[in-house]
Amino acid sequence: MKSLITFIFSLTSFFFCVSLFPEPGAAAAHNDGVYIVYMGAPASLKGSLKDDHAQLLDSLLKRKQDALIHNYKNGFSGFAAHLSAEEARSIAEKPGVVSVFPDPVFQLHTTRSWDFLKYETSVMIESNPSSDSNSMDAIIGILDTGIWPESESFNDKTMGPIPLRWNGTCASGQDSSTFNCNKKIIGARSYGAGEIKSRTPRDMMGHGTHVASTAAGVEVKDVSYYGLAAGTAKGGSPVSRLAIYQVFSSQNGSHGSTVLAAFDDAIADGVDVLSLSFGSSSFLEQEFINDPIALGAFHAVQNGITVVCSAGNDGPSPGSVVNSAPWILTVAASTIDRVFESDVVLGNNKVIKGTGINFANIQNSPVYPIIYAKSATKSGVDENATRNCEPNSMDQEIIKGKIVVCDNEDSLYPQRNKQDEVKKLGGIGVILIDDELRGVAFNFGTFPMTVISSKDGAKVLSYINSTKNPVATILPTTAPTNYKPAPTIAFFSSRGPSTIPKNILKANPSVLFHGTLFLPKLILIKLYQMGCMSQPDIAALGVNILAAWIGNDTVQTLKGKDPPLYNVLSGTSMACPHVSGIAAAVKSRNPTWSPSAIRSAIMTTIEELKMQI
Repeated sequence: MKSLITFIFSLTSFFFCVSLFPEPGAAAAHNDGVYIVYMGAPASLKGSLKDDHAQLLDSLLKRKQDALIHNYKNGFSGFAAHLSAEEARSIAEKPGVVSVFPDPVFQLHTTRSWDFLKYETSVMIESNPSSDSNSMDAIIGILDTGIWPESESFNDKTMGPIPLRWNGTCASGQDSSTFNCNKKIIGARSYGAGEIKSRTPRDMMGHGTHVASTAAGVEVKDVSYYGLAAGTAKGGSPVSRLAIYQVFSSQNGSHGSTVLAAFDDAIADGVDVLSLSFGSSSFLEQEFINDPIALGAFHAVQNGITVVCSAGNDGPSPGSVVNSAPWILTVAASTIDRVFESDVVLGNNKVIKGTGINFANIQNSPVYPIIYAKSATKSGVDENATRNCEPNSMDQEIIKGKIVVCDNEDSLYPQRNKQDEVKKLGGIGVILIDDELRGVAFNFGTFPMTVISSKDGAKVLSYINSTKNPVATILPTTAPTNYKPAPTIAFFSSRGPSTIPKNILKANPSVLFHGTLFLPKLILIKLYQMGCMSQPDIAALGVNILAAWIGNDTVQTLKGKDPPLYNVLSGTSMACPHVSGIAAAVKSRNPTWSPSAIRSAIMTTIEELKMQI
């Protein structure tokens, strides 16, 4: 009886709390002049057009021959086209049209992980699903920035023949010699207009390669990022196949119309799982009927495809979760038990724990002068700007040759820019004080930089003020494991409740009051928080994840070194493919299971773990 009363109270609190969040804005960042016309389910014959769909297209093309961008006819019906606002309003009134909306722009939500999950659970995650006589080859579709097919993580030496049910293609571009599929990467498509259309699905950004190898990379021994995090890399379902849908070709984002085209193709191609590590910003999220990801996922699930999406990186604010449709498995990010430590040694021999990736070549002894940035304030400059190491705020003569301690409080100036500013002024290192960033290892290259907590920051400042000639050093990074507490929810991971489905409880009441739970291989975040229901279904490892990388990188490459073959990234982008890999493994073992059954199996196979969000 007590639990029933608690449930009713929490349910009431949920609806009360949801009312505190504003309606999502109607305006969103979008592709100017392009609209998506959504017309619901496709014709009964796949690939053919419904009559009202065909009539609308015919009418449109008679007026504007080059208006059409994408035509959706496999998994659902509709199209994307260049339209005026008046034309869009007119089409919205036509028979068979469900919704018409501007083409939105999505952004990316930027291997020790699987070993850690194995260690924390009793489930044997290294088991080979193909050993089961009732198993099947699962196909994971990755919508992302493409893939670097030459990576050892996508070697097909251990793979059997491509499944006969696969209907997809390897669109290798005009020069097939530059991109080749194999028995691991069994399909690849690239989307774009004009010159972009002729390009290959080759990843030039790294994100898609990292995601794909996390989901389904084969086992590769002795990998690291320049010696850090050394070990064996392996995806969640190494026996699964990969189908690549390159919907991002630059850092400028991906259009919703392109994402819908990829969904449409993936449904026809025959994938089993779709993995999307991107979405809109939480303040731009639209109602489901106007959301390309929600619409594409809905029809994918109707066709037996499990859809897994990242929850977004707009945390820790409540109501910041995206990709929250109830048919999507929405993934938050948690920490791993490996940290990238770059400690500070003070002149009094005290060691301060820091986080960051740097390969600095300076002495390990504390011999370098250290200064609080605020002490180098230029005349006429606000001290708040100086202590945050903002541009043109510090006196070069004071900064030169010193390690500089910077605050990061109420500053919108990125930590990378603080590094550049101090470096430009002749500083030899940066110690950044930030409690949230302390939990994520940012890559500072060969420049000595680390992030410490505010508590430790107070110790550093106390030391600086205690002596006439304070000195310190910043140690190069090490990567110890078995760090506790882990896992915990990452500070950046978007929280619920969702601002969109106000009349939907996306939670399993049977586990509603277990608090934060640990699943075999996954973590289920709290389903209630501050009296309000949370939205992400699952939290998986998404902080400091090592996975495959592109072979022509320059940004992450150390001076004088070859490009790294593996790289460390953080974000719900990295958490999502962990779950996609698990979903594929479950599908492999249970070929007849529906997306709902797979999602339920993942979410309800739980063990309690005491930890804090």
